[in-house]
Amino acid sequence: MRELAKIGIAAATLLGLLWAGPVQAQHMPMRGGQMPHGGAAHQAATGPQGGPTLPGQDAFGAIQEVVRILEADPATDWSKVDLERLRQHLIDMNDVTLRSEVKANPVPGGLAMDVTGTGRTEQAIRRMVVPHAAELNAMPEWAARTEEMPGGLRLTVTAKDPADARTVARIRGLGFIGLLAQGAHHQPHHLAMARGEAMTSHGH
Repeated sequence: MRELAKIGIAAATLLGLLWAGPVQAQHMPMRGGQMPHGGAAHQAATGPQGGPTLPGQDAFGAIQEVVRILEADPATDWSKVDLERLRQHLIDMNDVTLRSEVKANPVPGGLAMDVTGTGRTEQAIRRMVVPHAAELNAMPEWAARTEEMPGGLRLTVTAKDPADARTVARIRGLGFIGLLAQGAHHQPHHLAMARGEAMTSHGH
């Protein structure tokens, strides 16, 4: 009987320890509404210093990044800096990306896209798509052109070699927004706008 009693006491003690673990974790003191630091998951969620890392809005974040670059550059001429110009361009990007209507049709060697909108979106289409067609046309595999149409533009992109089936398929697979994202000129353009530099290839 004594042996059975000892076994019962040991089992109860073990169960008590197992129960105390999760209960203690649930009632650990919190700092500023957060669990204490030290966990990798917590650091991943809040950043290495325990604070937020996301700006909360993508255009705001893009401007914030440019501001950091300007402030870190001792050669920045603050008398020419024009962040409002960049803000207006980012509004155009938002309108073209999210508010424009796109009707795409295959054509020999590529794709024709009717990109239309109303009000500010229509103007944003013209400001963005025309210079971007020039960027696409300068790429080695593609030919691009725009045509005016009611409410916007028709963008036509074709393979410079119509027999290149892979390039033709890539153009059609990318579609309007994928083609608009091609090239690495967006970020340098954004910085140039913010610096107040003249840009003949852009609507702003």
